Amino acid sequence: MLTKEQAAIDFLKSQITEYPETAIILGSGLGGLVDEIQVEKRIPYSKIPHFPVATVEGHGGDLIFGKLEGVAVLAMNGRFHYYEGYEMADVVFPLRVMKLIGIKKLIVTNAAGGLNEDFEAGDLMLIEDMISLFPDNPLRGKNREVFGPRFPDMSEPFDLSWLEKTKSEALRLGIKLKTGTYIGLQGPKLETKAEIRYCRIIGGDAVGMSTVPEVIAANHMGIKVLGISVITNESIPKVAKEFTHAEVMSVANQAGKKLVELVKAVL
Repeated sequence: MLTKEQAAIDFLKSQITEYPETAIILGSGLGGLVDEIQVEKRIPYSKIPHFPVATVEGHGGDLIFGKLEGVAVLAMNGRFHYYEGYEMADVVFPLRVMKLIGIKKLIVTNAAGGLNEDFEAGDLMLIEDMISLFPDNPLRGKNREVFGPRFPDMSEPFDLSWLEKTKSEALRLGIKLKTGTYIGLQGPKLETKAEIRYCRIIGGDAVGMSTVPEVIAANHMGIKVLGISVITNESIPKVAKEFTHAEVMSVANQAGKKLVELVKAVL
């Protein structure tokens, strides 16, 4: 049954005339990309049937249709997190609606804590792989065949051709681009020192509280994914200091300019 999704789709189709193939999810403090979009329609989440509403500082609350570098895009200015109290089905509900209106590619961004000792605050990390430490999965429960198979392959969650394209564009633009594995945690607390050591031992280069559910859902539906993290601090193992959400926002806002240039070039 697609009752909820269909209600959202019917509403969106009453508001827009062009259906893009590329979607962008903007993470904490990374809403600056919106300023580069030639906005054709801005729809508050609160107006869309069954859409959750973002509650975290640094996240907007609009679905934006427009053009970026001449490419039709749909941008989520603000995302939904499991730690806000939403069920996983709610977190990925917008993605399922996007799939049904024709989205085929997804660029997902986030602000993440650095684990790799080679990382510095303000670096961009191209996400090559991920580890889920969430206590739930957006595909748990009866499989909805309309979206994808019961057991989707996740051996390459990020599209290889898009990864290579992003690396070459970063080189051309002179943007220092790190690569690595993103670990997704439930949150909303920041990590203990023992948890940081654990995340590094199991192969993490950056850690955050989003992205993983969306990437799982996108792969389930056959949507190609590109993921980029803004590293908001010097490597956590090297820096024994309290790190606040305000600092995350500050660094993300500054590094967001590089992210904007890179995303525009990739598009």
